[in-house]
Amino acid sequence: MADRLDKHFDSPTPRERLRAPGALPEDEFLDTCQRCGVCVEVCPARAIRLSGGGLSAGVPFIDPDLAACVVCDGLLCTQECPSGALRRLDNPATIAMGVAKVKAAVCVRDSGEDCTICVDHCPIGAEALVLGGAGPPRLLVPGCVGCGLCQHHCPTRPKAIIVKPC
Repeated sequence: MADRLDKHFDSPTPRERLRAPGALPEDEFLDTCQRCGVCVEVCPARAIRLSGGGLSAGVPFIDPDLAACVVCDGLLCTQECPSGALRRLDNPATIAMGVAKVKAAVCVRDSGEDCTICVDHCPIGAEALVLGGAGPPRLLVPGCVGCGLCQHHCPTRPKAIIVKPC
């Protein structure tokens, strides 16, 4: 458990993990980020981690399997980033971290179970993720901000819903 709470994790290639809300385009983000960890410290969900060794050492990322962005009031990471690698955001609708993808064959709803966990945890709500009777949830791409809460709370292994970075 202590390892999961540590803020430093080894990270695969930089774009295999999500960036925090407001992140600049990847190359610009990597050039601009001071690797100071302020975003980690202000994240109320403890979702932002710093990568381990290598060229990307100290670069912040989010792994929804460990913790997801909760789209907090004030979007604190974007307000406190001293370098500007995370642009200031005031409106959750402007977040573009990634897009969720549903693996219908893995979703328990595909076999008739009445699971609503992903929909229940989505901070954007029906603008991003909806249920249409039986079957897996349907994603509304313009509404999904890629926070990862649906992936984090999905009860299946492998996950029936995953978020891919933008």
